[in-house]
Amino acid sequence: MTQTTVDRPAVSALQQAVQGAADRLVEAGAAGVQFRVARGDEAFVVTSGIAELGTDKPVPADGRFRISCITKPFVSVVVLQLVAEGKIVLDDTVESYLPGLLPYGEKITIRNLMQHTSGLYNYMDSFQKPGDRFLRDRYKHYEPADLIAIAAAKPLEFEPGSKFAYCNTNYFIIGLLIEKVTGRSYRTEITERVLEPLELTETVLPGDDPNIPGPHARGYMQIGGEPVDVTLMNPSEAGCAGEIISTTRDLDTFFSALFSGKLLDEAEFTEMTTALPPEMIENLPMGIGYGLGIMKLENDADLDLWGHGAGIPGYATFAATTRDLSARVQLSFTIGDKDFGPEAEQAVIRGVNIALCS
Repeated sequence: MTQTTVDRPAVSALQQAVQGAADRLVEAGAAGVQFRVARGDEAFVVTSGIAELGTDKPVPADGRFRISCITKPFVSVVVLQLVAEGKIVLDDTVESYLPGLLPYGEKITIRNLMQHTSGLYNYMDSFQKPGDRFLRDRYKHYEPADLIAIAAAKPLEFEPGSKFAYCNTNYFIIGLLIEKVTGRSYRTEITERVLEPLELTETVLPGDDPNIPGPHARGYMQIGGEPVDVTLMNPSEAGCAGEIISTTRDLDTFFSALFSGKLLDEAEFTEMTTALPPEMIENLPMGIGYGLGIMKLENDADLDLWGHGAGIPGYATFAATTRDLSARVQLSFTIGDKDFGPEAEQAVIRGVNIALCS
């Protein structure tokens, strides 16, 4: 009897190296990993770990996940399109668009909000004991105005424009700004201006829906020394600063469109990628500059690299592209039954550098 040999596509050295990096990330504390890489003519996805604790269910290569703060580049694209349409001026103040929202709104510009130089208090810092608080409030609806009010009741932490401090309050205000100048929610504007034109069918703005639609790995949080499944949550506490659910494929499509000029004209794209200097940036892994909703990223090969990192209960994500789109990466991983500490953070940085610079 003659046996038929099936030719299998060869796995490149780069893919082997990225697979090793994904495996090491699991060893460092992740439950499951998706790693999408495109370099030159080569593109692939690798996965590692499991989709659910206590099972051997593999991580889906097309799995959905909460992209958290990578929502901000989507929001920034909408704002900059409105700038191009003459509906928003970046150096106008919050007070000029949203009078009375902040007691010091005449000091803070829209640019300050987008580049995190507003000096506003981060409402997230008022959420004490994150594990216990999350379990109590995971399905709670948060009104943007209530979260902004938490920050407005505090004094400015520094003079606007003088420092950088990452702050989700900034983007909740931007959400209200979009609604004020368009008469429609930021969700509608993102959907019609970004998701539909790019056919990002795997990307959703869930609002109060606690579910993750489609295939996905489950995320966990260490609470009382035990992993607790936190996959389901009302993402309104992240809102305009971080509610989007997406996939590595859709993120690659979005960043490719952004850096190829499909979403912004040259003037607005230049505004977006004009970064604060490295000396202003602190406590932002790999970040050596911050533009308008997007980071300039440090890397081993000194590439002109841009993107964003993100974290939300159960999920962490990183997306980056070189300005010329020759090297791109999207990395999503779920937190499992280990604390995700400095060793795991370094494993992420090493993995991205392997993918883009090796």
